[in-house]
Amino acid sequence: MDDQKRENSRRNFLRLAATAAPAAVAVAVAPKAAAAVQPAVKSSGLRDTEHTRKYLESARF
Repeated sequence: MDDQKRENSRRNFLRLAATAAPAAVAVAVAPKAAAAVQPAVKSSGLRDTEHTRKYLESARF
């Protein structure tokens, strides 16, 4: 019975080690990854510049 308890405790330790390592990495990386993401800038549409006016004039039917 004592051997079975040791075996179970080893299994539990290995399960914990297998799940704790990736979780620790995720916790360490998550704040840096969230800080690196920048909100998208809203575009107000097509800018009125000389070359866009020329293109639009040439594209008229």
